Amino acid sequence: RDQQSLAQHLPPKYRICNVDHQNKAGYTALMLAALAAVEQEEDMNVVRRLFSMGNVNAKASQAGQTALMLAVSHGRQEMVEALLACGADVNLQDEEGSTALMCACEHGRVETVKLLLTQPTCDISIVDSDGNNAVAVALEAGHSDIAALLYAHLNVTLGSSQGPPSALGCDSHPLTCYPSVPKHSLQL
Repeated sequence: RDQQSLAQHLPPKYRICNVDHQNKAGYTALMLAALAAVEQEEDMNVVRRLFSMGNVNAKASQAGQTALMLAVSHGRQEMVEALLACGADVNLQDEEGSTALMCACEHGRVETVKLLLTQPTCDISIVDSDGNNAVAVALEAGHSDIAALLYAHLNVTLGSSQGPPSALGCDSHPLTCYPSVPKHSLQL
């Protein structure tokens, strides 16, 4: 309490907190908050305020992950929703070329995949440093249900705004990019 009352008497320029400052491990306060499990709405309001004050698209200095990627990887759906509401970019890539969608596919987070796919800018065709897109990541991780969901989303978007399958790096069929993956494994 004494520190709190002392802080109120300081000039405003000394009361500012840099929420984008990275710790020794390369994480910001915003990134660490994205990992928290919040149970009360009051606490979630504090987190939303933090997200609105900082750079939701900042990358950790060690692996280049964003707060969105961290929240996705750790299954913090409420944080994913809050970060998206604050403008988190779903297509940013870490040092290995992974996106938040790829993280969700790898970890088998179906609801998060669905949420990310509702974002108008979500690009399924992005490839990581190994040349894999989200469909391939899902299949490699054994999540054929997610691969089927992505494939269904591709079919819907191909008919509207993304153009021909060649826009996804495929000649005719989205799965021809992955000749080692049997098409029957999608269970469509």
